[in-house]
Amino acid sequence: MNGLGAVRSLGRRGLRVVAVDHRPWALGMRSRYAEKFLAPEPVADEEGFVRSLVTLADRLDSPAPIFPTHDEHLNAIARHVDVLGERFLYPFPAWETLERVQSKRHQLEKAEELGLASPHTTHPRSAAEAREGAEELGYPVLMKPSDNVVFKRIYRRQAFLCENAPEVERAYALAEAFEPMVQEFIPGGDEHLWTLGSYLAPDGEALALFSGRKLRQTRGWMGSARVGVSAWDGEVVDSGLRLLRALGFHGISQVEWKRDPRDGRLKLIEVNPRLWQWHGLASACGVDIPWIAYRDLVGDRPPPTRMEVEGKRWAISFMFGTKHGLQRPPYVDGVFALDDPKPALVQVYRLTAQAVRGERNGSRQATPDPTPPLETR
Repeated sequence: MNGLGAVRSLGRRGLRVVAVDHRPWALGMRSRYAEKFLAPEPVADEEGFVRSLVTLADRLDSPAPIFPTHDEHLNAIARHVDVLGERFLYPFPAWETLERVQSKRHQLEKAEELGLASPHTTHPRSAAEAREGAEELGYPVLMKPSDNVVFKRIYRRQAFLCENAPEVERAYALAEAFEPMVQEFIPGGDEHLWTLGSYLAPDGEALALFSGRKLRQTRGWMGSARVGVSAWDGEVVDSGLRLLRALGFHGISQVEWKRDPRDGRLKLIEVNPRLWQWHGLASACGVDIPWIAYRDLVGDRPPPTRMEVEGKRWAISFMFGTKHGLQRPPYVDGVFALDDPKPALVQVYRLTAQAVRGERNGSRQATPDPTPPLETR
């Protein structure tokens, strides 16, 4: 849905939009605003993915802004800017900087340097050190990778929630190849999660600022937004901008925080240096981040824009196996749009097919998890 939001944002402005994916069934590929372009999956075939972008660029009339919506695509493009050259215009810094930004450990260390709070975290080098760290922090704890692209592909989650030492040992074994971190679990519901969404020009000026918070996630304690609301919080914005500038980052990003209900402090969760799933809410609140970035990249720099509309909601109304996310109208739906109905029809077909498969299997889980869940919350 990251990509679908960007396609609609730019397509509604009358721009030519090419959606690139290895999955012909991806929702962004079904939008009336998108031209489809199939490319290899970048984790499995990074060089093939880059070659396909060269082929695409050579069909375009001029250098085009490119908006990666997932980390694997972002990293592959950034690593091969020397090959792609001036064929594209990039809303992110050089790989030398971006590689550090993509390290969750580096994000936490930079926040600490700035005096910004973050969850207490240890960096174990063995299962024994992981157990010691968990005991020191107190259960439950999170086992998180610092390098999470492949981890997320394998386990379809950002972290494991561990309630005891055996679960820590097992989670460490699964995360060992991805620079694991043992991190305290901050209590409180999804509504304590805050986001700064922004676009920073290469000179550091914030041309687009959005602030909002999650109301519900796809998992009970972790995951992508299911329901979000626009809400301005000056500390969220100011702290996020300080961190981004200290990281040397410019371009499109989401900085996520959680306000700890125990002490009221804002604590860093992560920086995502790309468009995030619910950026469509920012557009609905007058901060159209893809469009603002597009204008800046093509040399038509717009004036700075900050969110003014508070209380507006975004939701994924329907997902398989979970309670509906319908909100009181009007709200922004991540899939359904009157001017672009086909993605919604595809989504309804998928939900129906998943329900049928689930009934045939005698289970509500249409797609089995690659590993039994560690989390118990």
